[in-house]
Amino acid sequence: MFKDENAKIRNAVLKAVEGVNDETLNRKPSTDEWSPMQILDHLQLMETMIARSLAKQLASGKYEKAVKKPIQLTVSRVVKVDAPHHVVPSAEFIPLEDMKKRLEASRALLHKVYDGAAAEALEGKSMPHPVFGKVPLIQWFPFIGLHEKRHLKQLKKTLEKLETAKVE
Repeated sequence: MFKDENAKIRNAVLKAVEGVNDETLNRKPSTDEWSPMQILDHLQLMETMIARSLAKQLASGKYEKAVKKPIQLTVSRVVKVDAPHHVVPSAEFIPLEDMKKRLEASRALLHKVYDGAAAEALEGKSMPHPVFGKVPLIQWFPFIGLHEKRHLKQLKKTLEKLETAKVE
């Protein structure tokens, strides 16, 4: 089930930043890259936006079935996808404890939406994705975990760059 897999990935994300100070987490390795905190911010913004969009679709009377998509491709960082403007992270300094609360809130919202949804609505309704086109609502829940897995790779690389820069 998606909840267990998403929880594993989220735990790996949080483990990656464990013990790293807030100053380092809020530092960008270069001007055109996100800081580790911005990556985390993007994850919670994305999860919140998707959960709200799912809730809106579920509440609508509109049924538009879609073919299941190869969402597992999301994990590959070969194809660069620019984040939609509404999920671009803030440049504000955010303490890790505050970000953990935001991540918990976005996950709680996602679970609330899923737990309140009828199975036929999850299978029979869809929502557009910028790369995959119309995606069945049921696939959006595991997509969140796959999206986080994609960014976990980015997070680890970013932390490595910051660590290397500190040593030099």
